[in-house]
Amino acid sequence: MKTWPQALRDGAVSGSVASILSTAVLGIRGQQETGTPFAPTNAVSHWFYGDRAARQDEPSARYTAVGYAIHHASATLWAVLYEKWFGERAERRELLPAVAGGAAVAALACFVDYKMTPERLQPGFEKRLSTPSLFMVYASFGAALVLRGLAASGKGRR
Repeated sequence: MKTWPQALRDGAVSGSVASILSTAVLGIRGQQETGTPFAPTNAVSHWFYGDRAARQDEPSARYTAVGYAIHHASATLWAVLYEKWFGERAERRELLPAVAGGAAVAALACFVDYKMTPERLQPGFEKRLSTPSLFMVYASFGAALVLRGLAASGKGRR
């Protein structure tokens, strides 16, 4: 199992990949469901700006940048846990355990986000997207967690 410093270092990378990929899915689903790719990411900024953030459709530093920063930080936190628990599996190209680990961490993130977190600190994109779209976002997040380890395995790591 990785040390925490290794998990933090690798989680910064895998969290960035997972954040970017899941934000792309947020944008695609947002465009399809609301007519704008920015609405779901803007809604995340409800942490600071309340419910008005969920009604914002245009890109802005206030809503889009802040929403993305929150999403990115959250993705990185979950990625560190993935790297600690499952990252070496991906590096060893143990695909089934690595992917199962990504799915488990994404499912845990979803559970914590919607069952254990006060509404004010929930992601916010549920205010603009359907349940099937939320599934796609979390699935893309879980799948992306595996990518850093698979890429590192081809470079002679461990």
